[in-house]
Amino acid sequence: MARLSIPGVCGRGLLLFCVSITAAGSARAEQAVTKPASTAPVRKAPHTPGQHQAGSTGKGRTPDERITVRGRQAAGMLAEYGSKEAALGPLGTRDLLDTPFSIMTVPRDVIVNQQSRNANDLAQYMPSVQLEMRGDPNTSRPQSRGFEADVISNSRLDGLNMVITTPYAAEQFDSLQVLNGLSGALYGPQNPAGTFDYTLNRPTDRQREHLAFGVDSTSAPFESLDASGRVGRNKWFGYRVTMLNQSGGTYAPGTHLRRGLISGAFDFRIDPRTTLLIDASQYSYAQRGYAGGFSYATGLALPAAPDLSRRGYGQDFAGYNASTNTALAKLTHRFNEDWSVTLGGLYQDAWRNVFSVTNTLTDSVGHYRTSIAAATTANDFKVWSNLAYVNGRFHTGPFAHQILIGSNGYSMGTFNPTQGQSAVLGTARIGAPVVFSGTQPYFSGRYQSASIMSQSLLAGDTIALTRHWSVMGTLAWSWLDTTSGNTQGVTTARYSVGPVFTPTTSLIYRADSRTSLHATWGRAVQAGPVAPATSTNANEVLSPLRSEEYEIGIKYRPLPDLMVSAAGFRMTRGFAFTDPTTGVYREAGQQRNYGVEGQVAGKLGRALSLFGGVTWLDAQTGATGQSLTAHKQVVGVAPVQASMLLDYHASWMRGGAVNASVHVMGRRAADVENRQFAAGFTTLDLGARYGFHLYRVPVVVRFGVTNVTDKRYWASVYPSSINGAATATNSAVAGLPRTYHATTEIDF
Repeated sequence: MARLSIPGVCGRGLLLFCVSITAAGSARAEQAVTKPASTAPVRKAPHTPGQHQAGSTGKGRTPDERITVRGRQAAGMLAEYGSKEAALGPLGTRDLLDTPFSIMTVPRDVIVNQQSRNANDLAQYMPSVQLEMRGDPNTSRPQSRGFEADVISNSRLDGLNMVITTPYAAEQFDSLQVLNGLSGALYGPQNPAGTFDYTLNRPTDRQREHLAFGVDSTSAPFESLDASGRVGRNKWFGYRVTMLNQSGGTYAPGTHLRRGLISGAFDFRIDPRTTLLIDASQYSYAQRGYAGGFSYATGLALPAAPDLSRRGYGQDFAGYNASTNTALAKLTHRFNEDWSVTLGGLYQDAWRNVFSVTNTLTDSVGHYRTSIAAATTANDFKVWSNLAYVNGRFHTGPFAHQILIGSNGYSMGTFNPTQGQSAVLGTARIGAPVVFSGTQPYFSGRYQSASIMSQSLLAGDTIALTRHWSVMGTLAWSWLDTTSGNTQGVTTARYSVGPVFTPTTSLIYRADSRTSLHATWGRAVQAGPVAPATSTNANEVLSPLRSEEYEIGIKYRPLPDLMVSAAGFRMTRGFAFTDPTTGVYREAGQQRNYGVEGQVAGKLGRALSLFGGVTWLDAQTGATGQSLTAHKQVVGVAPVQASMLLDYHASWMRGGAVNASVHVMGRRAADVENRQFAAGFTTLDLGARYGFHLYRVPVVVRFGVTNVTDKRYWASVYPSSINGAATATNSAVAGLPRTYHATTEIDF
């Protein structure tokens, strides 16, 4: 006898309604329909040849069936931390099992559940990613597998190059995908630090207004509104507008933060096969009183990290201002199911005003000298980037092809002040910081210090040889043009080269529907450096530097929503130094990194989501022209690094959930001679959330604590020269103390 039950409350308000229809029988199948925006298709369990699907008798009858219909839920409640696909730029979107690269994606649910506020927060859960924090915890230069990214070539916004050394609000992003290793044959000239691709939020099919308000630390309240939907005949026009405001004190007395964002994402469905996407945003950011970094000469011992909750490591008249304006457009047209074309362009103006303090260590027991400067380093980056791809599928005899023909590139102008101001404020000691009196320094004037242009032609083909074996090859022909100038407007160096050839080839073995293995080899180039004034060939621009990678990997999907992967790799990059005998600045050194990384993301059953992994890495410089710095560990790169985020949300918790994030960093070299090392550390973050409905409106309350144990540690250590220069100075940035975050979100 069938039974129909309609409970008054399902999951204590987590769901609007549940209807379950159950009949007697031994086998059970469950189909769930979640409607965050519109009715979604039912997900079918994968069918294994030789077995009957659940709920089937093998004769077309379904004697036992259970259907659950779930109502609208707030973002992040299901903790969907896995990703089944990867966006490979010119290659389009592909199943992760068919992707011969090590890729990890931080999804939207991680961003909202961990209450992320900036781009740094998005990257901290990836085991092969490091961050060079340069005086501000919201702005860093990323690394992958021990290689440092540059200002623009390794970072992308919806596939288009963007400046990474400027603050971004996490609230405007849907995800961050990191491709570890070389991808020069896909994206043109770049450092071997991988590709960091940020995806913007897009309009939703269902109209929604998302209101969030909360507080960070003790007195930094914020509020944001995210409105989205579609209007017009057949919903041809989609919109999403995000506004954010935050202002107040942060992790220590005397600190202050201000953030403001307005962004718009608009979709135009011109016809059933053509879509135009337009995005624009303006993000303003300012901070005062944040602790300065600590610089020190090679040979000085790096003391224990300070307690940044104490006032005096920064000064309330020192800080950082930034304004980032971005606009992009992408047009996609599908000729049919097999052929499509994508065109895109981005403009960005990233301006910054840095007048922060630097604490210079003067001995090995922690005494330091505090100075402040409005330096004449680059303060404005103007970027134009572009892409044009044609993708198609066809057969030649028994072989299936997925081809690519296209181009991408960018041009960037860098602008500096002509004059700056600086002052020494006084001396202090770690453990006894001093609040100094002073005024904000200013810079003046403006000149274009450099410009770089990069453009690549791309061609690629993925050939399915059999149902198990396929081979992928991608080629790039790149043109580079770099120019440097001085304050008088005189060009001091210029170099043009092209075409430079960079290939990547992969062999993929798809063992079954859950497992794939790959072997990849590739090369990449990056713009050559400029010879310093102290060399005999001063101002000469060197030829592009080359990188090379060998990688083998395996991906395994043991459950429909869980991905486990591992990869072993060996990577090298060339670098230049001044020959101590001839005085000529030339490419003669090589950094060599090899290691193994393991990654996991997704759901382990219904109650536990996880995201993270571990990386073992050996990163060493080769010849540097100096015996003291040659063949040493790369500064700041730990031999072992691990991160793991766990989210527990069992049904018995009735809308509640708890999460924990552990980050482990091993001991790192603290100077280019490896005479000093920064101690390893482990930090713990804890959080909880509770979701319910208020008059059928989803509401989520979240609370989190970062660095629960109030661990004192050096979060980032890096040298002034990554090429082992004997004259290099070193910098260390301390990690933040225990901080608190609370957010309430309402989805109308």
